[in-house]
Amino acid sequence: MARTHNKLCCVQVAPTTHLCGPKPRLGHHTTDGRGNPRKSRIETAPDRSPDTDDSSDTDDPGAGKEAAGSSPQSAMEKKVESDARAYIRGLAQLRGRNVDWAEKAVKDAASLSAEEALRENVIDLIADDVPDLMTELDGREVVVQGETRRLETAGLAVTPVSPDWRTELLSVITNPNVAYILMLVGIYGLLFEFYSPGLVGPGVIGGICLLLALYAFHVLPVDYTGLALIALGVALMAAELFLPSFGILGIGGIAAFVIGSIMLMDTDAPGFAIAWPLIGSIAFVAGGLLMIVLTLLARSRRRAVVTGPEEMIDDIGPVLDWSGNEGRVRVHGEVWRARAGEAVAPGNILAPGQEVRVVGIDGLTLEVEPRKNSPEQ
Repeated sequence: MARTHNKLCCVQVAPTTHLCGPKPRLGHHTTDGRGNPRKSRIETAPDRSPDTDDSSDTDDPGAGKEAAGSSPQSAMEKKVESDARAYIRGLAQLRGRNVDWAEKAVKDAASLSAEEALRENVIDLIADDVPDLMTELDGREVVVQGETRRLETAGLAVTPVSPDWRTELLSVITNPNVAYILMLVGIYGLLFEFYSPGLVGPGVIGGICLLLALYAFHVLPVDYTGLALIALGVALMAAELFLPSFGILGIGGIAAFVIGSIMLMDTDAPGFAIAWPLIGSIAFVAGGLLMIVLTLLARSRRRAVVTGPEEMIDDIGPVLDWSGNEGRVRVHGEVWRARAGEAVAPGNILAPGQEVRVVGIDGLTLEVEPRKNSPEQ
């Protein structure tokens, strides 16, 4: 039972009564719960009766002429359409509905306003609200499992049945956008745990979120190619932090991530696609983090070395003693063995106390040359 605006249209079907479509147009201006417009359809009955024969469908002699100017259909498409027309025609005959319009609704996607549907014997009645509906239904007869039963709805209390907390929780988890976020939180949580073993928190949160996302994807129509592209994109962006690719891995990861997010839901039905703002926001954040990493990497390459043997290059120190081409010097408060570099002419003996500059390192031996403008030079 559905209510839209201030008018309800009642269709008697099988043992139940369905409401569909607002007034003045039946099947138009309804929404899918997210504000997106959709078109409703009228179902004459959801069940089959033993005395219903699908073969009751008779081919329209003019159908071939009408289809001559349209695009050709495959044999499977014709079979599906023929089966649907036979099914809806048999149900319309069983329930005493307008058989021609029911078949036209399948064949030509026809729709009617509320008043037109009532006039064409497609619906039973039009009600303003639920109490009005209960009044209108009182005294009507319906056939349930071959038995005729009389409805006594006057004065009945309408009790809304709300879903329990478990159903509400599962409906939130299986929202495509929520499942998408849970998947990303799970992947990044496990990555942080692997990179920093012992934190525990990211691993626990990531594992729970990833399992919830897998449950949601089991229910949703997921394209596994898109899911694989998302996983590849996250892996490439994580690898950018450890491999010197100068942004190639990161850019490729963002591209794979965005393409996979677009392909993730394998359906065109409204309400199942990942929201574009969500995809764009996550891609923007990932791109921003990549730019920060690349900027810090470029700054670190231009920065002077502050640790390791290379840090001693160009350091200045005095000569302690010198003999021939070798001697000892003091650099960083430590005494090092040293030998003259290529810039020192053969036979040029460095005097004790003369300042020298380190130009190279060979194991534990420094290569030095006289410092320019040294007082002893």
